[in-house]
Amino acid sequence: MVMRVFVAGGTGAMGRRLVPQLVARGHQVTATTTGSGKLGLLEQLGAAGVVMDGLDAVSVGAAVAAARPDAIVHQMTAISPAHAGKPDMRHMDRFFATTNQLRTEGTDHLLAAAEAAGVSHVVAQGHASWNGIREGGWVKTEEDPLDPGPPSMRKGMAAMRHVEDVVVEAGGAVLRYGGFYGPGATDDVVELVRRRQFPLVGGGTGYSSWVHLDDAASATVLAVEQKATGVFNIVDDEPAPAREWLPYLAACTGAKRPMRVPTWLARLLAGDVAVTMMTEGRGFSNAKAKRELGWELRYPSWRQGFREGLA
Repeated sequence: MVMRVFVAGGTGAMGRRLVPQLVARGHQVTATTTGSGKLGLLEQLGAAGVVMDGLDAVSVGAAVAAARPDAIVHQMTAISPAHAGKPDMRHMDRFFATTNQLRTEGTDHLLAAAEAAGVSHVVAQGHASWNGIREGGWVKTEEDPLDPGPPSMRKGMAAMRHVEDVVVEAGGAVLRYGGFYGPGATDDVVELVRRRQFPLVGGGTGYSSWVHLDDAASATVLAVEQKATGVFNIVDDEPAPAREWLPYLAACTGAKRPMRVPTWLARLLAGDVAVTMMTEGRGFSNAKAKRELGWELRYPSWRQGFREGLA
């Protein structure tokens, strides 16, 4: 069935891969950007572009009403260098401040606009990389809570919980994407690895889950078409500790093997988020998404994805 799909946040790393997949499936896509300079890009991707301020309820309401969509996909973030500057691991809540607003106020605005326009289904971006609850096993399902976060990221973790609470309550789906890699998604990390400024912390025992942007986009298309409800972990088949994925990432980018630094020094230099991620992080299982959405991955493992996409 051809649908009218409204993609809030169409020009980010995820939106740029999602919009063409929706268009290829025959859907009519309206996608948003924060400035008129990227309307041409949206047109090239096959969407009708519209300028929208996700933090302005009137702007959101008008854009949704004009598009008259059957479904809304929430992909709004502000973590590109143009919006947030250079990543700051020591002050993550400061770095993610606008994104946290988009995940709280912005989500509320979209849900209000959906209700006003009679849109029955919303799919929203969540996160499932290393942020599973830090107790018990190393791999978490959708039944497990997200971690409350280290102190410098408490607001960000609370914002992600807000997305899950309100979207699920409204009958929508939240897709907890793993750590993105693919075109435009890992440039900052790769540059740090090449400069040997992304060290292995402690024993590198913390787990992470990854997902290629194209696989994340295909899962999103399925969630839209199937009017999925609830929470889904959109990650690859191989959650892995930092001691495995980081040296492999370095090798795939032609960099030297990462240096190893003790936990106490990393906490001083890089802050609590980096230490938590690399020593205590929990990965995620994708069994529910594969079972209920019929999702099939082009890159079942980051090993294949890093090798083919980052070499």
